[in-house]
This record gives sequence, structure tokens and C-alpha cells, in this order.
Amino acid sequence: MTLSDEQRWAGLPADVVARFRPVVEAIASGAADRDRDRELPAEQLAALRAAGFTRARLAPTDGGLGLDWRTFTRLLIAVAAADANVPQILRGHIALVEHTLTTADGAFADRWRGRIAAGDIAGNAWSEAAGSTTARAATELHEDADGTLRITGRKFYTTGSIFAEWTDTVAHRLSDGTDVAALVALDQAGVQILDDWDGFGQRLTGTGTIVFDGAVVDPGDVLPVPERFGYQTALYQLVLLAVLAGIAHAAVADAAQAVRSRARVYSHGTAAAVRDDPQIQALIGELSASAFAVEATVLAVADAVESAYRAAVALRDDPADAGLRDAGRIANGLAEIRAAQAQSFATDEVQRLTSRLFDALGASATARGGGLDRHWRNARTVSSHNPVLFKNRWIGAWELNDELPQPLWAVGTPAAAR
Repeated sequence: MTLSDEQRWAGLPADVVARFRPVVEAIASGAADRDRDRELPAEQLAALRAAGFTRARLAPTDGGLGLDWRTFTRLLIAVAAADANVPQILRGHIALVEHTLTTADGAFADRWRGRIAAGDIAGNAWSEAAGSTTARAATELHEDADGTLRITGRKFYTTGSIFAEWTDTVAHRLSDGTDVAALVALDQAGVQILDDWDGFGQRLTGTGTIVFDGAVVDPGDVLPVPERFGYQTALYQLVLLAVLAGIAHAAVADAAQAVRSRARVYSHGTAAAVRDDPQIQALIGELSASAFAVEATVLAVADAVESAYRAAVALRDDPADAGLRDAGRIANGLAEIRAAQAQSFATDEVQRLTSRLFDALGASATARGGGLDRHWRNARTVSSHNPVLFKNRWIGAWELNDELPQPLWAVGTPAAAR
């Protein structure tokens, strides 16, 4: 066990380390093989679920661990360093948990906290590859003559749903023309899940297609999208940033291990052992510093999300207070800004790191069996979600004009084109 391995767990509470470290280390042991063979990590996800990871944000009185966002983010990074697919698999679930913690709908909160404590998880199904506009989803929620709510449509980027009992989806409610978030049970007629994600990275997240063909939806599990907790887009990005931080740590660890085990040297190097060559030491040191800086940046986003969470809970408990409402709006916007700032830095930094590691090694490091290429592929792919290209303008508008970002945004053809 190296010092860097120990440091990865040093900032976490002892009970969290004892609970999760053996599970995470077991996940890491087969990650490269699973990526090469495209073996979905169902067994690994089940082990994390059994250890309590999927209920970690719930209060202990609700069957959870009561982790704050900084602690939970450190844990997300540790899991991502073991297998970058796994935290992304749970991104939709993590958002659902957060909604149960902040909603004023007590019946919804009690029902879903109970399900989550019992082990249920939810995937994500907000996006559509075609048919939607920036104003409305193509998937539709309609009502039978007997009042039964049903959902019909085709979703893509349904991350995590293939592993889950539920999916959190967006549909256009025909009765009032509103886009709503709906939780749909996946073990029913009218739901087909396809493992057809073919991206070159993050290959094991189950980010494929779901087809809804009249699947039944509980009216109590439907909510207009704008009524979801106000920092949800920052939270979604925080999970992806934690994935990037984990990739960075894993890439440095794998590069260092490859250097330590390397016997062949170049005649124009400066040492008889690669690990003693000052040039190689400097490069590994540079990569390690980058990984450290990325993690520190991501933890700053976690602090901003924690502030937004606390503001949301205060408003939940006193919804008539206009001051709390304004404070919540500002906290949500700052969480989005911090996420955008971190994304701007980490997107390029982790891709550079995961490419640069090959400079410390020889051509043999590109062999598929070593799996070192997966770090760059995963970093490039996860960075394509919520593209950074559109975020620097937000940051600039905030710096120059105190302008907070758009709280919700959508992907689709322009609304006027429908």
C-alpha cells in the first residue's frame, strides 16, 4: 500500500473508511478488465448499495449515514478512482435523494426516503436523442379514460437505469402542456431498456435507450421540472467533476506503478532505473500536483452545493420568508458558478494529465491489455456532458455584471423548429 493510497482515505471519517474502503478496493481490482471486456459493473454496484452508499446522504434517522456534501464528494472521488463509471451510474439517484431532503412535500419525502433506505435506486432518463425541442420533451405523459397516467416516448442517455428499479424521466404532460419530472417503475410492461450506449469512454454506465410504451406512472411521483430543487444542475455537474477527479488520481497511480515496474531504460536517460530518473520524477510530480489541484477545486464546488442545500432546507421549513427565498436563489446561482469554474479548469487539466502520463513510459504502455488509455477516453467522454464551451460565458457575466446563470436549461432542436 503506497502513501498516496493512504492519503486518498485520510480525510474521511474512520467509520466511513471502514465501511467503504474494502468495497472500493475490490471494485478497483477488476476495473481495467471490465472496461476492456465491456462487462457492466452490476456486482460492484450491488456491493456499494449493500454498504450503504446509495443512502449515504439520508439522515441516520431515515436509515442513512448523514454525510455532508464535502464528505460525500470525497467518497465519490474515491469510488471514481476505483472505477470512473460507478459514480456516474448513480448521478440520477443522487439527485433524487437530494430532492427528498429538500422538498416540502412530506408524503413524497417519506415515501421515497423509505424506498431509498430499503435499497431502491433510480437511474436517469431526461434526455432524448431526437424529437425534443429546447421548450418541451417529445416523450409524453397522458391520461387514460379511467384516470391512469401513462408515459410514452423514447429516451437516450439513460445513465444508470439498466441497474435500477426506477428511472427519473422528463415528459410533456398533455393535460396542461407542462414538462414534468416523473419517476417510473422499470419492472412493468411498457418499459424496454436497451444497452446500446456505444461511446468510446464511460462504456459501462448503461447510458443507452429506454422505450416507454404506455408505462404506468403514479400521480404522486410527478412534479413540474421547475419545482425540483434549485441547484440540481450544479449537483449533476459536481458528480461529473468528482468522476474527473477520480480519473486523475487513478491515472497518476497507474502511471507511477508502471514506472516503478519498468526495467527497460533509454540510453539517453539519466538513471539506471526509470523511477530514479529526475525527468520522470518531475513528470510524475507534475501529474500528481494536477490531480491534487483538481480534487481541491471539486471540493470547493461541494462546499457551494452544501451551502445551497442548507439554504433549500431553511426555505423548506419557512417557505413564506422572502429573505430566505432570495438567499436560496443566490446560493443556487453560486453553486452553478463554482461548478462552471471547476469544469473550466478540470476539463482540460484531466485530459492533459491522462495523455501526458504516456510520456513517462514507452510504447508498450499503449498496449490494450494495460488499460491506460481508458483514463483519457473516460475523461474525454465525461467532459462532453454539459459542455464547458458554454460555461465560461456564465462565469464572465457573473464577474462583470453579477449575473447569475440560467437555473434550468435544455437540449433539443430550437423550439421554433417544432
